[in-house]
Amino acid sequence: MTTPTRPVRRLITMDDGPGIHAKSHCIADGPSPDVRTDPARPGFSSTRIWVTDRTPARIEGVTETLNTPHTLEPPPGGSVCRVVTFPPDASHKLGAKEVQAYFNAMGSPGASTFSPTARHPYMQKTRTLDFCLILDGEITLVLDKEEVRLKAGDTVVQRGTNHAWSNRSGKPCTIAFSSHDGKF
Repeated sequence: MTTPTRPVRRLITMDDGPGIHAKSHCIADGPSPDVRTDPARPGFSSTRIWVTDRTPARIEGVTETLNTPHTLEPPPGGSVCRVVTFPPDASHKLGAKEVQAYFNAMGSPGASTFSPTARHPYMQKTRTLDFCLILDGEITLVLDKEEVRLKAGDTVVQRGTNHAWSNRSGKPCTIAFSSHDGKF
């Protein structure tokens, strides 16, 4: 039995008015309300923290962004911040049906590069530049030609490559992702 993941606390700040004399304050403090799970991987959670729809991002007047459609990729020209907890890999092999259900639930059915001969069932490719920070635990980044073991404090700059995250340890691994719309 896998332990449920801990809610991700999200603080949102803003100024009380325009200009340099405005005073900053917190407008929200609590668990992020946008959490997705994967029935095929008990203990998996993907928590969306914030989404932008352009660069530069709007700062003033925006109090919430999670009303945008949920996808792995950010909106065109935008970004998405999420915290993902990966449970230890299941001992059974997942099939195309379970993997496609996950990518459908994440709003990105086209991101899956699943094949029976893939190095990992959850191989994926998105048109994104991702900054990934391993917060807790250990995980293996699976690429087409190699695998790289990562631990807490390690970072990855993932540049639209085909990849998967494989947790081969006995404990959950949590990663913070900052994903940005990219161009091949």
